[in-house]
Amino acid sequence: MLGTLATALILINLYTDWLDPVRERLSSLSAPFYWITGTPSRVGGWAGEQLRTREELLEENSRLKHQVMLLEQQTQLLASVRAENTQLKELMNSAESVDQRVLVAQVIGVSPDPLEHVLIIDKGRSDGLEQGSAIMDASGLLGQVIEAGDISSRVLLITDANHALPVQVLRNSVRAVAEGTGDLYRLKLRHLANTSDIREGDLLLSSGLGGRFPAGYPVGEVIGVKRDPGRAFAEVDVQPRGRMNRSRFVLAVIHDEQNGVSGLEQQLGDGLVPRD
Repeated sequence: MLGTLATALILINLYTDWLDPVRERLSSLSAPFYWITGTPSRVGGWAGEQLRTREELLEENSRLKHQVMLLEQQTQLLASVRAENTQLKELMNSAESVDQRVLVAQVIGVSPDPLEHVLIIDKGRSDGLEQGSAIMDASGLLGQVIEAGDISSRVLLITDANHALPVQVLRNSVRAVAEGTGDLYRLKLRHLANTSDIREGDLLLSSGLGGRFPAGYPVGEVIGVKRDPGRAFAEVDVQPRGRMNRSRFVLAVIHDEQNGVSGLEQQLGDGLVPRD
């Protein structure tokens, strides 16, 4: 009986559309059951996709961090190279205006003693340097060689408390002696009369007395003048033009020994003036 009824329904479904409304109704009723039964599969797929996405993001983030670090390192190296190139170009421009023969040297060390201002450069006697050779950078005079080895030399900066050099004011050619103070950013003028025509902003140049330092090179700028009527000499503070603690490359001036220089001129030329 049931078999006959089932056969009849099949035939009716195949050859007529009488059961279409029933089938559509049943299909609507069964859709939620299909969706519920498929939920575990969908949840598993979504979770797997989320895990893969998170892993991919973490991996990409790590890769980008490494790339940023490499780019920052390259940028720093490029900045360093650019700064060195700029210094070298400045030195070359300065070298063109120096009458004597010059060579570029690199600063390879500094004295560990805080009471002395001494640099170590990578040029020595084999390169033509000798005791007394003048050292400068693109901004001005730095100092002179006090000890020349075969392949390196020690340079005493003009700011050292034991150094002095003859200078003159660019504006009016007033002569004076600039002494080191032990401060990398300050010189002072020695025994300059109260009545001397000097004022703040004056540029001091090397005078060339004694022949040790080339004449006409920037030494410093006057930043303070104090005159006390009760004293014979004015107190004059000078800011060095040379970059005492910032220059990596310097110019070493090579020239022949001058004959006939003695007495005070020799002392001034040596840049070592005895204290009173």
